[in-house]
Amino acid sequence: MSGIIAAACTGITWCFCTATASLCSSWCGNDKPSTVPPSATSGRKRSVILLALSVVIALIYQYALAPNYNKIPWTYINDAWSSGCDDNGSSSSNNAELREVCSGNAGVYRASSAAFVFFIIFGIAAKCKPTANREAWPAKYFLFLCLCVGTIFIPNDPLFLPIYLWIARVGSVIFVLLQQIILVDIAYNWNTAWIDRSDQAELDEGPGKGKKWLAAILISCGILYTCSLAGIVVMYIHFTGCPTNNAFISITLLMSALCTIVQLTNKSETGSLLTSGCMTLYATYLCGAAVSKNPNAVCNPKLGETSTWSIVVGLCIAFMSMTWAGWSYTTDKRLGGGRNGGDDDDNDDGGGGEEEEVPKTGGVVINNDSYGATNGIPLTQSAAAASHQPSENPTSFGGSWKLNATLALICCWYAMTLTGWGAIEKRGDIANPDVGEISMWMLIGSQWISLLFYFWTLVAPSLFPDRDFS
Repeated sequence: MSGIIAAACTGITWCFCTATASLCSSWCGNDKPSTVPPSATSGRKRSVILLALSVVIALIYQYALAPNYNKIPWTYINDAWSSGCDDNGSSSSNNAELREVCSGNAGVYRASSAAFVFFIIFGIAAKCKPTANREAWPAKYFLFLCLCVGTIFIPNDPLFLPIYLWIARVGSVIFVLLQQIILVDIAYNWNTAWIDRSDQAELDEGPGKGKKWLAAILISCGILYTCSLAGIVVMYIHFTGCPTNNAFISITLLMSALCTIVQLTNKSETGSLLTSGCMTLYATYLCGAAVSKNPNAVCNPKLGETSTWSIVVGLCIAFMSMTWAGWSYTTDKRLGGGRNGGDDDDNDDGGGGEEEEVPKTGGVVINNDSYGATNGIPLTQSAAAASHQPSENPTSFGGSWKLNATLALICCWYAMTLTGWGAIEKRGDIANPDVGEISMWMLIGSQWISLLFYFWTLVAPSLFPDRDFS
């Protein structure tokens, strides 16, 4: 038995040393242009995959390891996973469930903090060496898994409770603000992509062939607004009965209607009905999630019932943000500082943000400006500007550290989502883990920020016509 353990330790040590050597070699190597494998996009995509892996590990820690840590025949592990929980009022035998919740929260912080530290370290590395973000990924994955395993042996107090808890809370608030920009960007990008395809169909297939894409836009708008209206009606039926929920639902309806009306009457033509429909549905979802987190039974008749849809939709929206960070063309503009300033290559389009040659004549013209979702300038000018940019710049990865910073903030956000912003309370299972006033106000606050931000994108060009809002 001792021989097996020694062999395993030797193998792990060899892998660790090999991974470290690989990382050091990549950091000391020469910068490579985006055409030299591995491709520039590999770094962004593998970063997002690693983040998704950390979410899976966090769920395993929270719902598999934490409830059974006291069954491990090792006193040190038992003390490490229960330390700090006594300070949350969960030390008595009558609060065994609260102690389990506290340990589960700390399990999430372990995986989240490992990913957070990983992205901070490699964000600094990418700042020092621009191409570091796309190199030595097998070694990076191995080191990340070693880091996750190592956190199992670290006591909750004080590293996870309360130090990382407050780091995650602050980082989550920052990401909530950033996520609103991401979602508005996605909504604008969707409309722009289908308009471009309509124009391209008119040019390639003949007059009238682009109408199918315009019809798809109108159908999508109808579906989005129908779902939004149905959601608001359901909330009025099931979640009214107290001033808080009544105000949340009414404000959602009024603000969504206001944004749509302003968009339809906006002379600057910077918005679109499809974008307004996306934001209306998103606002409806946030309102529904907020009222379902209300801990007051009078306001929330569904309190105590399993509600899988909320956590699933929430994680799907987070996945959209992660996908945007890893695959979207617009990441270059938001996180990379330009077409060649990001972590991308010439053959990669971000799904909805591709920069194809835009016809200057012909096609279906929706408005005179055809503002894109990413830069706020006419698409024809954007294409022309891109064609004059240098194609091979060995130091064209200088913005990849911003991607790592964004993913570090997402680590903070999902930690707070899975733990109800660190609240130690009886809140059920994985389907509805964050019932409470903190979650409720964070959700409704996110809704107000997103709608106000979208409203600003509609009115700002008209209020300040001489300013560039790109």
